[in-house]
Amino acid sequence: MKAVLAALSVALVGGAVAQEAPEPPYVMTRSVTLPSTDTDWDYVKFQPGSPRLFMARLKDGLTVFDVDRGRAVATVANSAGANGPILLPQYNRGYTAMNDGSLLSFDLRTLKVIARTKLASDGGLNSGSLDPATGRLHVITGSRPAESTWFTIDAASGRLLATTRFPFRKMDDPAVDGKGNIYAPLRMDGMVLKLDSSTLKEQARWDVGCNVSKMKWLPEGRLLGACTGDKPSAFLLDPATGKVTSRVTIGKGLDALVIDDQRGRIVASAYEGNMTVIERVGADKLRVAATVRTQFGARMMDLDHRTGRLYLVNADSTEFPLTDGKSVSRYHANSFRVETWQPN
Repeated sequence: MKAVLAALSVALVGGAVAQEAPEPPYVMTRSVTLPSTDTDWDYVKFQPGSPRLFMARLKDGLTVFDVDRGRAVATVANSAGANGPILLPQYNRGYTAMNDGSLLSFDLRTLKVIARTKLASDGGLNSGSLDPATGRLHVITGSRPAESTWFTIDAASGRLLATTRFPFRKMDDPAVDGKGNIYAPLRMDGMVLKLDSSTLKEQARWDVGCNVSKMKWLPEGRLLGACTGDKPSAFLLDPATGKVTSRVTIGKGLDALVIDDQRGRIVASAYEGNMTVIERVGADKLRVAATVRTQFGARMMDLDHRTGRLYLVNADSTEFPLTDGKSVSRYHANSFRVETWQPN
């Protein structure tokens, strides 16, 4: 009997080992290297409905990469210091939050610069978000010692309408529901604020238990959030109750979060070198479907909604230790690349 049980155990173990893994959700099909300095980069964003990927490459400016042709086609003039593009075809306007505290505006069709307007005098701007309910663009400062500032812009004209200060050190891009509510992540405080989109007055605040840096509104009336820091995770939040209904672990160093409605996927890319592919199970639950290994430093990407392809950017780098136990990276010139990841 012992021999039979042992043989059965071996057979079961062997069967488990032999089980085939599913097809990978994404595979890299192309990598294009561009001329570059040793610059860092931040947001990359698609112009909705087009092949144009706008890449904020800081010292190298705002580069426009045509994904259908597989090459860079333009750099927006006077865009050195680009950090966060906001692309609004409904107004034929593009805006870019700059790291010197100015806002660059340009004609989206021609890329001709309209203005570069100084907004913040105490540091750089991070990015911004359009509220379709009011037609207002909220441009947000980067990290600050004590408070964040929102500059409210008329999206059609670029005119500054209001300046609002919040007593929080870091506020990232908010989610909007299109019904008069804005949901703003407070990264250092681990909370989400619900704001009235007309007045920016606080309506509620919810503790989500992690350094939340990404928020997305889902059509089903839920909020999708994602956290960086020492508790990297993606979560669902019910705005009717303020409760987190589901949470899954993602890679460390989150910097991009996209939703592919056609394939029912959520993808989070992280600095440590992976993309976490997440599926929804009903309205209030998430589950990790796969973890795609990329390369260290490949933190920023965007989704081409026309094709389902992901475009991930990275560059070679060397890391140097500092005396305080931290480190600093130096990027290698002419190594910046755009990777195409094809969905299966």
